[in-house]
Amino acid sequence: MLKKIVLVLLALPFSLAVPACHRAPALPALGDDAVILAFGNSLTRGTGAGRGSGYPEVLAKLSGRVVVNAGVPGEESDAGLARLPTVLDEVAPDLVILAHGGNDILRHRDPARTQANLRGMIRLVRDRGAAVVLIGVPKPGIFLAVHPMYKELAEELDVPIQDEALADILADRALKSDQVHPNAAGYRRLADAVHRLLVEEGAL
Repeated sequence: MLKKIVLVLLALPFSLAVPACHRAPALPALGDDAVILAFGNSLTRGTGAGRGSGYPEVLAKLSGRVVVNAGVPGEESDAGLARLPTVLDEVAPDLVILAHGGNDILRHRDPARTQANLRGMIRLVRDRGAAVVLIGVPKPGIFLAVHPMYKELAEELDVPIQDEALADILADRALKSDQVHPNAAGYRRLADAVHRLLVEEGAL
């Protein structure tokens, strides 16, 4: 009898750990005709690479879905928040990939305001019934790391986030065209990372 009790106790931690390995997907599955909106600034537009070499175009090939590139170079989050409703009306996306705020960081805008704008964008997307994913943008520096506001937002609003790829890409000279933009190879790396996230979170 004692031996059976010991075996049950030893097995208990394993049985409790199993559900954690099978959490529900964070994103709804995208149908074959789903539309993905890539919303942001120059990092979304593909600045630093040739035409059609930005991460949205590469992601379209990887995912087999329509990916609309709505990147505006130089745009700050105030303008992005104002522009987003019109883009959502025009595109009617099923999923939005949000990569914004980088110009705010470069121009030393108030992080609290930038974060509030990003929060507003996420809520606008969800109010339209679409899912949303964040791409974290790194702070400039010797040791690149994603600005904390992105992870804070992801946790606060339960948003899937890709928070490593851009920092890794911009730390590698072979993957960037200048200090803040990837080259074509870097955008391919970013598209791969976003594609993996969408698969892991159940969208693809």
